[in-house]
Amino acid sequence: MTLGQAVALGVVQGLTEYLPISSTAHLQIVPALLRWGNPSLAFKAVIQLGTLAAVFWYFRADIGRILRDTWRGQSQLGWMIGVGTIPVVVAGVAFKKRIEWMNESVLVMALALIGLALVLAVAEWAEKRRRGLRDMGQAGWRDAIVVGCAQAVALIPGSSRSGCTIAGGLFCGLTREAAARFSFLLSLPAILAAGVFQLRDLPLANREEMLNLVVATAVSFVVGYASIAWLLGYLRRHTMWLFIWYRLVLGAVLLALLWAGALKA
Repeated sequence: MTLGQAVALGVVQGLTEYLPISSTAHLQIVPALLRWGNPSLAFKAVIQLGTLAAVFWYFRADIGRILRDTWRGQSQLGWMIGVGTIPVVVAGVAFKKRIEWMNESVLVMALALIGLALVLAVAEWAEKRRRGLRDMGQAGWRDAIVVGCAQAVALIPGSSRSGCTIAGGLFCGLTREAAARFSFLLSLPAILAAGVFQLRDLPLANREEMLNLVVATAVSFVVGYASIAWLLGYLRRHTMWLFIWYRLVLGAVLLALLWAGALKA
C-alpha cells in the first residue's frame, strides 16, 4: 500500500462510516475497482479508530454529561448505551468466521446495500405517518434494545452501522436527528472494542506500513468529524432519500459488474 492509497482509504473511511452507505462496502469496492488489492480486515477495523475519535471529539460535551449523570443516578442513558452494545458483541463473537467470509463477498455487499435501502425507505414511510416524534432526551430502554439489535445486523457487510441504527431509531419513533445522534453514541463501545481487538492481527513489518496506518487513521478522523457535522445538519432539514437512492444505484452497479465479470463475487 502506498501513502497515497492510505490517504484515499482514510477519506473513504471518514466519509462512509457515519453516512448510511456502508464503510465496509466502500473499503472493499474502491480498492477492488482501482486494482489496489484488498486491505486486511484488521487494517479496516483499526482505521475505524480515527472515526471513533471524531465521535468522541464531536460529542465530548454530551459524553461527559452522560457519564456524569449516569454516575450520579440522574440519567440511564449511559446504561442504555451499554445494554444496546450487547447484541453486536454477542453476534460478533458467535458469527466471527461467517462475518469474515462475508467481508470478502461483493455479492453480499451489493445485496445488503439494496436490502437496507428498502428498509430505510419503509422507515421513512413510517416516520411520515407517525405523530409525536421523540428527541434524544426521550429515548428509553425499548429504543436502546431495538437500536442495539439493529447494530448487530450491521455486521453484515454493506448494510451500514449508521444506516441500520438510524432505521431502528426511526422505527422506534425518534426524530431523524435523534436517531442519528443515538446511532453515533451507540457506536462508541462497539468500534472501540473491534479496533482494539483487531490490533493484534495487524502485521506491521516496517515503518512504511506503520506510517500508512497512522496517516489513514488521522485522515479518517478529520473527514469523519466533518461528515458527522454535515449529516446532523442535513437530517434536520431533509429525509434519508438521498442515501436510499445512492444505495440502490450502487448496489445495482455492483450487481451489473459482477454479472459482466468485472468484479469477483
